[in-house]
Amino acid sequence: MKTSMRRSINSNSLVVSLNPKSPISEVYRLLRAKIPFFSKDQDLKTVMVTSSQPGEGKTTTISNLAVTYAQEGKKVLLVDADMRKPSLHKMFSMINHRGLSTLLSGHSNIQDSIAETDISNLYLLPSGPVPSNPSELIDSPGMRELLTQLKEDYDVILVDTPAMLSVSDSTIVSPLCDGVIIVAAAGKVQKHNLRKAKEQLDHVNARLLGIVLNRAQ
Repeated sequence: MKTSMRRSINSNSLVVSLNPKSPISEVYRLLRAKIPFFSKDQDLKTVMVTSSQPGEGKTTTISNLAVTYAQEGKKVLLVDADMRKPSLHKMFSMINHRGLSTLLSGHSNIQDSIAETDISNLYLLPSGPVPSNPSELIDSPGMRELLTQLKEDYDVILVDTPAMLSVSDSTIVSPLCDGVIIVAAAGKVQKHNLRKAKEQLDHVNARLLGIVLNRAQ
């Protein structure tokens, strides 16, 4: 596994790594513990995390959730499928020269695109450079084949996608995953936007596991 992208983590956002005994960290662990109970008849190996609108905290949520899985001893892969405004590489202070965009366009391979983070058991597939055709890359046979292949190498795959009502990318990715979690920011999210997001998931037969209410007092 290539490690040239490896840097120190952004500890301000990764509270589970910085302060694992904090109440907030315990909430992330509770979320991780609940996920298997959403589906007793299916192994939830690939989970997409999104929001209805930008700025609701989905990337912070998925990153801390990934850390809790890694701390449990699972081999975890974070995939940044937001190829429009990528941010997972910033969360882990990594460079973004290669990643999902170069992989799907045939300009890199899996070994060159995935990097270890500074957290044991946690790996990152960054978005790669912003392409001119993100939706086309996401909606290609290569994306489905990639997720199928990655399932053989990782215990848990968490996929970060753009906000659902902003672009079509999340709707395209959602049926490729075993389940979807929507992050909703208290005081910001609007009910009709959550309904629209759920309708889009229903339209493509994606499985909504639940909603995480973020920033609640």
